Amino acid sequence: MSAAIGPNSLPFVQLFTDGACSGNPGPGGWAYILKHPASGKVVEVSGGEADSTNNRMELQALISGLEALKRASEVEVVTDSEYVAKGCREWLPGWKRNGWRRREGKQLKPLKNEELWRKLDELLARHSIRFTVVRGHTGHPENERCDELAVAAAEKFA
Repeated sequence: MSAAIGPNSLPFVQLFTDGACSGNPGPGGWAYILKHPASGKVVEVSGGEADSTNNRMELQALISGLEALKRASEVEVVTDSEYVAKGCREWLPGWKRNGWRRREGKQLKPLKNEELWRKLDELLARHSIRFTVVRGHTGHPENERCDELAVAAAEKFA
């Protein structure tokens, strides 16, 4: 991956995210690693909640990572969460069209984690984002590190 080129290019960053929960619901943790390849800068951040779910923590990791960006960027999000990737790439437009509700058969049902999806929708609009989904617990270095950080954050609330 190279640095941004040209006056209209956005800076490129990689954002690795993960969430963890001890019980579902239960004490939860999230973590992200933000890498700026052009400068070599790497930032690791984690946090958690006393009572959460794995999906909430996966979303919070992405939200927190995107909030850390000070300007519009080209972002490669690397996650092991199909829920987050598909939600952002495929499901979000339909939820918005349906008044932030999801379709279940012919019925519209309340959207779980609606406040997090709304926040994420705002953040996604600020950046050029692509998602790379990796399998969790398969030795991907940044995914493994995010998992360690997220689990440690969750343990603080156990």
